[in-house]
Amino acid sequence: MPELSNRGFSMPESPIRKLVPYAEAAKQKGRIVYHLNIGQPDIETPAEAIDALRIMDRKVIEYSHSAGGLGYRTNLTNYYNKHGFNITPQDILVTTGGSEALMFAFNSCLNEGDEVIIPEPFYANYNGFAMASGVNIVPVTANINNGFALPPIADFEKKITSKTKAILICNPGNPTGYLYSKEELETLKDIVKKHDLYLIADEVYREFCYDGKTHYSVFNLDGIDDNTIVIDSVSKRYSMCGARIGCFISKNKALVSVALKYAQARLSPPTLGQIASEAALNTPQSYFDEVIEEYVARRDILIDGLNKIEGIKCTKPGGAFYAIAELPVKNAEKFCQWLLEEFEYNNQTVMIAPAAGFYATKGLGEREVRIAYVLNKEALSNALICLKEALKVYPERIETKVSELSE
Repeated sequence: MPELSNRGFSMPESPIRKLVPYAEAAKQKGRIVYHLNIGQPDIETPAEAIDALRIMDRKVIEYSHSAGGLGYRTNLTNYYNKHGFNITPQDILVTTGGSEALMFAFNSCLNEGDEVIIPEPFYANYNGFAMASGVNIVPVTANINNGFALPPIADFEKKITSKTKAILICNPGNPTGYLYSKEELETLKDIVKKHDLYLIADEVYREFCYDGKTHYSVFNLDGIDDNTIVIDSVSKRYSMCGARIGCFISKNKALVSVALKYAQARLSPPTLGQIASEAALNTPQSYFDEVIEEYVARRDILIDGLNKIEGIKCTKPGGAFYAIAELPVKNAEKFCQWLLEEFEYNNQTVMIAPAAGFYATKGLGEREVRIAYVLNKEALSNALICLKEALKVYPERIETKVSELSE
């Protein structure tokens, strides 16, 4: 048998999906599994998107332009300019999900061996994208005790070397749900200007901001137009994860021209997905108002419920639909597997994602999990009961000091 590539062996497994075989085995035993491990909302996709596919009368599902259909890019421009982006359709490349947009960014901005600084914990697949592009991730560690706020500027400065080419943030954050303030983004702007770096912002959760807070985009920052890239997607905004439509946006014409070469190499983004996504732009504000109200209710049920369980620490996120919780266990990955393999309460159990895979620094996040509050309120309440009962009987639970919980 021919040898497999070293790169393939080095690709990290997804901490979100690696426990899937155990979940499938639990279901085969007849157990109900509450999937809080993955950001797949149960919110209905807007009718505008579904109806566009139903009434489609095309005779051929053809390629689109490699940059995406001009009509869609024009309508996207109108959407973004309402948020103060001040862009044109030529600044947008439609991609196969936000994932491909990130791959375009890494491959267009960084050479093999270059470094990108990312506040950790971060979306675990950034590791895979970086590995595939030959890029090295340099983490700057955020802390659960202050809700995973942006680390101090001095922490970034310490990490910058001649190999540093970019900073990548997710705002609001996956996996933490942290929403960066305007002041925090201005701090990043200063670093970017000082060292002439790219600032890549994954803004796919832009609509999901709570408690009266609003999203502030990197495109709202003055003076760094040639340095900024926004990564976006319809997956979570419209609950259209399977449409696989995202976009890469930059006002840097030379950068977009380079990224377009990668877009041409994969021919075009999905035509059916673009049809649905363009129609989704007509979704009324009432849809988002209802969705945000629902997510706030889910968040409050989950976070308040977690913090009532002895030994759990979890801060309340300001956006997205994820939270990182610290558990009173020695190893969260072993606990997550045990939940699926050995535990059941009233024939129910919970699937959550070990958080160590969301860190680049080895040894961090070993007692933490990422929980996605993407299920209905009743399911979340049942999942909380399961977690509480599981921790009562888990053999490797540790006793956590009161002072540690109140830090």
